[in-house]
Amino acid sequence: MDAPEPIDAAIGDTDTDRDSDAFQGGDHPLFAAAPRSTNFRKLRKRLMREVRQTLTEYAMVRPGGRWLVCLSGGKDSYALLAVLSDLRWRGLLPVDLLACNLDQAQPGFPAHILPEFLDRHGIAHVIERRDTYSIVTDKVAAGQTYCSLCSRLRRGHLYRIARENGCEAVVLGHHREDIIETFLLNLFYGGRLAAMPPKLLNEDGDLTLLRPLAACAEADLARFSNALEFPIIPCDLCGSQDGLQRQKIKEMVAGWEREQPGRTQVMFRALANTRPSHLLDTGLYDFAALTPGAAESERERGNEGADGDCGAALAMTAKLLLG
Repeated sequence: MDAPEPIDAAIGDTDTDRDSDAFQGGDHPLFAAAPRSTNFRKLRKRLMREVRQTLTEYAMVRPGGRWLVCLSGGKDSYALLAVLSDLRWRGLLPVDLLACNLDQAQPGFPAHILPEFLDRHGIAHVIERRDTYSIVTDKVAAGQTYCSLCSRLRRGHLYRIARENGCEAVVLGHHREDIIETFLLNLFYGGRLAAMPPKLLNEDGDLTLLRPLAACAEADLARFSNALEFPIIPCDLCGSQDGLQRQKIKEMVAGWEREQPGRTQVMFRALANTRPSHLLDTGLYDFAALTPGAAESERERGNEGADGDCGAALAMTAKLLLG
């Protein structure tokens, strides 16, 4: 397989709004009725910038590829489809997009909404119905949540659909808060440090899982979807949402953000700023090789002070003392 083209060349100059050779003019049909307000234009540009930065940083784009964009009918997946379609329309995303909805036969699911929406906007798509709901309700004990088994079944079908349609990537709409909440769930309940990676290779090694909205704030996606008046489908049709651990974590993170605005972004940045030598995983860092004179010390690297304080704490202390 050929190596990917350098990503800056693949998606264009990040300081421009469009590639003049590929830009089709005007707006993508999804934006035909978009608000013309300054606030919406700023929001749209911010989401595009964050997505393009994620595409670049994690080398997601292989020009000429084909992506299966998963559409559940929720605000996040609508926003994902809209932003990617916008980038492609402007000549900034050189891949084909195929929207996909997997109808899992949940009670009351309005099966007509997504096909009508996609047809109306001229978006290539595939809709498939698979009754995973009956399987989940049969296998999961009463009172337990369906999410884990449901997710595994859904993922398997999406991989199959991607292969059948010649797609090299399955694209999901997880955002910044989803990633932070997953990290905290694993920390509090799973006993491990792990989150949702923006890019992941599947177990068979033939498909890539992408999360282009990784750096996008959930509140921005909600405002974006509301402004474009997408026909949102509720996510609680299965009846398995109340009391979920994720909901408790979500409320906790939201509380931190209310009390100290900006904490969510700080936590998100921390996930890309790890120091294996300051954790306890011997498989990740060779502590056995850490002997006097064997290597540059932590203090020389600027990671730690003489008494074990982190560099950031020392810098803050110095500022307070000298300020």
